[in-house]
Amino acid sequence: MKTFFSCVIALCLVGSAVISQGATAANDEVNTSDPYEMIKQVANMTFDRFKSDKELINADLGHLKVIVREELMPYVDYKYAAYKVMGQYLSDTTVDQRNRFVEAFEGYLVATYAQALTEYTDQKVAFDPPSDFSDEKIVEVNVQIIEKGRPPIKIQFKARRLKDNTWKAFDLVAEGVSLLASKQSEISNLIRQQGIEAVITMLNDKTQQTIDRQPAKEAAAA
Repeated sequence: MKTFFSCVIALCLVGSAVISQGATAANDEVNTSDPYEMIKQVANMTFDRFKSDKELINADLGHLKVIVREELMPYVDYKYAAYKVMGQYLSDTTVDQRNRFVEAFEGYLVATYAQALTEYTDQKVAFDPPSDFSDEKIVEVNVQIIEKGRPPIKIQFKARRLKDNTWKAFDLVAEGVSLLASKQSEISNLIRQQGIEAVITMLNDKTQQTIDRQPAKEAAAA
């Protein structure tokens, strides 16, 4: 089974395919009304920034957090995801606790994605053709991550339609394993065992951890 961290690496690697497929330039406005184009364009922006800021990254790996926060997170529905991972305990929290949990979860995702970017080695990605989404509320974007000498990794991005008819990504399924479902199981159990305040503190602590070039397996176990 894929670990959460290796799934995130797969998420971040999607950018390498966009350039080779002639996607919209990074400085163009992202088409959030089309979930398929949105995912391609956001990936393009993220990895163009990764390449243009290479010297800054080499000087300070923490700069990867800046890239993730500015280029990727505006198109991730982290509030929806945060509420999902709280599960049944959402209704037991106060408004203040929910707000602080969402903020902590966002920071945790930023740190996790930033760490995943240290594993980027220019893998290629093949996107399946888009489908008609005019009547859909949830869309699944299927891709394969291709690396020489290894079997392709099948990835599925899930995006949801918002009230204003724009789209945001909220989940990733790698080889049948849902990132959102795995975190829901883990975090809801922690809330049950330790309480919401302890989990918020834990997420904030993880957000502050230093980004390094440790292998993915070690990062997943951290």
